[in-house]
Amino acid sequence: MFDLVVKNVRVVRPNHPEVESLDIAIKDGRFARLGPDIDPSEASEVVDGDGLLAFPGVVDAHMHFGIYHPLVEDIESESRAAATGGVTTGISYMRTGQYYLNKGGSYADFFPEVLDMSNGRSYVDYAYHLAPMMAEHIDEIPDLVDRFGVTSYKIFMFYGSHGLHGRSDDQSSFLMTPPGEHYDIAHFEFIMRGVRAAMDRFPDKAAGISLSLHCETAEIMRAYTTMVEEAGELSGLAAYDAARPPHSEGLAVTIASYLAHETDCTNINLLHLSSAKAIDAAMRMAQVFPQIDFRREVTVSHLLADVDSANGNFGKVNPPIRSREDVEALWRAVLEGNVDWVVSDHACCREEMKLDGDDPENVWLAKSGFGGTEFLLSGVLSEGTKRGLALHRVAELTSWNPAQRYGLYTKGTIEEGYDADLVLVDPDETFTVRAADSESAQEYSPLEGHEMKGRVKHVFLRGAQIVHGGRVVGAAAGRYLSRPTS
Repeated sequence: MFDLVVKNVRVVRPNHPEVESLDIAIKDGRFARLGPDIDPSEASEVVDGDGLLAFPGVVDAHMHFGIYHPLVEDIESESRAAATGGVTTGISYMRTGQYYLNKGGSYADFFPEVLDMSNGRSYVDYAYHLAPMMAEHIDEIPDLVDRFGVTSYKIFMFYGSHGLHGRSDDQSSFLMTPPGEHYDIAHFEFIMRGVRAAMDRFPDKAAGISLSLHCETAEIMRAYTTMVEEAGELSGLAAYDAARPPHSEGLAVTIASYLAHETDCTNINLLHLSSAKAIDAAMRMAQVFPQIDFRREVTVSHLLADVDSANGNFGKVNPPIRSREDVEALWRAVLEGNVDWVVSDHACCREEMKLDGDDPENVWLAKSGFGGTEFLLSGVLSEGTKRGLALHRVAELTSWNPAQRYGLYTKGTIEEGYDADLVLVDPDETFTVRAADSESAQEYSPLEGHEMKGRVKHVFLRGAQIVHGGRVVGAAAGRYLSRPTS
């Protein structure tokens, strides 16, 4: 007997250009059979899919659980929001320093606390990327891989002169690093050497071990922020865009790529590329250093919003929301196959924290980041299909590609033996983004008022239904994923 058969769905799979009308059988949390007419008497439970599109569960590979609120609260509310958008696996960035747990120290002490706080509270499966903020963390990478299954790491290139929201001259206090240590290009090089050493130490896991980079150049940002503020001609998101200009991204991509070449750190992920210049630099570096396996990421917000449409200072994020010309350049990259996956970069920041209470119109005082995981699949589906993006490419961008890169080898597709993570979508239902309708604790959205076509109706996590009719059902059942999964 199967545990569940989902009948009458149109199955969308990565690497399968055709959409097939199939039934889907699930047993023990995995896809057990796909076929055109599975006998319902063979199943303990049968669900009629009503002809909806069946996508693999979304792998949102760039989230920030616990960045602005206690992790024990944030992972619960924001994973509920993720589930309603079809996300069944979230990978959250985590680091020592201000924000998150607001403490420094070793990951041997820090990360078990993160896992304990997360346990039993997430509605979706989850994993963590970690950022080596100090020399001690680099030394810990092999143990993090072997003991905790953390196979992905991150560098924030702009922290050399900037805090999370703008300029910061107090690096050691913000990052909580030891006296005498610097978070700079030399540190980035040593992180790359540490990741390379881990790949060599664990050859059976090497394909799933990677390093991600937030590519903005601190010195360019410092100078341009001063220029924009002193000129006083721009305000809001246009000012923030100009203060962190696109060529800052391009230069950082170039520096990071040469360091990857120098250190033979071959698995490099270029995060949330936001501009034509960033994409151009990334593609040039792929030609210059063909031995480096570059992957390129964009966010759904950078694909959908521009400086004029992102709900004012609520749209402040790093790197900034850009011009409409940059938005179109990102879509060209997606359609040309030069973007590997799309994410949310979800960082729930409530309204009372997001804007300065005394000066809410001041973009320099606003916090950076916002939520949006619940609109990831619908956003890519809605805007992508308008532009000719095939459905199987939507599945690749939101599920298969990030799962494969980050060692989630049981996730990302609808095939026998894979985790039965399934999203049923009505491609014809149109809706308007309203923050008030979201499960997120955030009371606004930079996408407020955007119209999308393609609503998530039902979601299954390892064969158990977690969303019915767009609403979360059942208790939190997400599991921590020690990678690589098998």
